[in-house]
Amino acid sequence: MRLRDCPIAFFFNKQLATALANAQRHQVLMAIMFLDLDGFGKINQELTHPVADLLLQSFARRLSACLRSGDTLARWGGDEFIILLPQIRNAEDTIKLAQRILSELKQPFEIADCQQYVKTSIGIALYPQDGEDGETMVKNADIALFCAKEQGRNRYHFYSPSMTSKASLLLKLENLLRHAIEQNELSLHYQPQIDLKTKSLTGMEALLRWVHPELGQVSPLKLIPLAEETDLIVSLSEWILQAACRQNLLWQQAGLPCIPIAVNFSIRQFQHPDFVKMVTSILKETGLDPRWLEIEITESAIATNKDYARTTIQELSLMGVRFAIDDYGTGDVSLSYLQQFPCHKLKIDRPLIAALKDNPQDSAMISAIIATGRSFNLRVIAEGIETPEQLKILQYLQCEEGQGYYLGRPLKSEEAIHFLTHNWVEAT
Repeated sequence: MRLRDCPIAFFFNKQLATALANAQRHQVLMAIMFLDLDGFGKINQELTHPVADLLLQSFARRLSACLRSGDTLARWGGDEFIILLPQIRNAEDTIKLAQRILSELKQPFEIADCQQYVKTSIGIALYPQDGEDGETMVKNADIALFCAKEQGRNRYHFYSPSMTSKASLLLKLENLLRHAIEQNELSLHYQPQIDLKTKSLTGMEALLRWVHPELGQVSPLKLIPLAEETDLIVSLSEWILQAACRQNLLWQQAGLPCIPIAVNFSIRQFQHPDFVKMVTSILKETGLDPRWLEIEITESAIATNKDYARTTIQELSLMGVRFAIDDYGTGDVSLSYLQQFPCHKLKIDRPLIAALKDNPQDSAMISAIIATGRSFNLRVIAEGIETPEQLKILQYLQCEEGQGYYLGRPLKSEEAIHFLTHNWVEAT
């Protein structure tokens, strides 16, 4: 086994060409395995770069210990590695190796006087069924790796032809999204948040929209995860926050009432090391008073790294920025943590509202969340109200605010002016 720490090196290409020629001549099987470290971006953020490099070196050594003397391991770039198995008896050989690698990585790495746990995803391509030339095999192993990560990470996946069309679509979407950000093709819609007692407007949530000439409307449920797989998530986050803050200030400058604009951030967006810097910079650039920005994060975003979440929320809250815990009710955040985070609002998880029926058992969880909010002096908003029956129950339970298609669909900026003109209450 030989190890070279270089991307697509002459060395690896030479080994691959030799292995392919031998496999063709002797009609034997060979394989390529593509690997990367799951969640290495987060590790790289939390550790210094030299320490992260030490982790990569230890990872490579542990990989090499799993291989045979004739196998080749090379670093492909970043946190990606590629393994060439020049001769295998059958697909079972690659399964055993993948299982051995996953098993070896269960043990922690001792790096910089602390333990780091690392997992990997593996994509596998076999010769000749998955390609008869090196470029095709590498590409298909990479596609299989992507599918392994998409299905939950820390697993291996063999290439299949059906993956190619899906991978091509995702690559096309990534390129189109990059173009959409650069050419300002994205837009925001604004969904009203309503006081359930007074029926007045208390806020707006900014929702991302992308309508492409060929693909039509691209769902944010696909758009955000796609952006998170690339470096586009940073520029996309900046664009959304900047557009929302700028729009809110324009409404205020037009003499419309001041209300908070809510912007939702995923775990990866929130945990980016420059998150506070980004929010601070955009508020300064747009000129929006921080008290009219409300940042929504999930329970999971807090539970994943509580110390980071506490510091970040406290720092921005001191500036006046509001925080809401989105999808509350999933159970990731205990009551004790609500005392430690200066949040303003709890948003009841949408599925709880969708399942709401007029009987005590269905309303018990929502009633408990409302009581929790009241105990911690937090306003509670129910998300996803779509029927008059749901609204009636929530009003009976004394939920303060609501959001959903029954109360108001997402509006274009010009449509939102009507709500701001006729349905509002000064935020408290």
